[in-house]
Amino acid sequence: MTTFDKREQGFETKFVHDEELMFKATARSNKLLGLWAASQLGLSGDAATSYATALVTDHLESQTMDEILDKVSGDLAARGVAREQVAARLQECLHQALQQLEADK
Repeated sequence: MTTFDKREQGFETKFVHDEELMFKATARSNKLLGLWAASQLGLSGDAATSYATALVTDHLESQTMDEILDKVSGDLAARGVAREQVAARLQECLHQALQQLEADK
């Protein structure tokens, strides 16, 4: 194996690791956001867990951050929660999820 091959393999390994980390962080942050949104909606227990889980698992492969924001913002609009508040909360959840994943190492 040449130096170039080793370098290429190293980049590929890092890419796979980074993608896996972002997938896990996104799923965890969506669940955290779902639990927060559920509490804003007055849900608790199994209903809150189901809401959060659905936010993570619905359209798992094709879901974007905008779709998550649209869903949660739509659900919370009647409660007077603005999309900007949901977006800020999502950023906090992503930061928290990355910290949790780093601590799990």
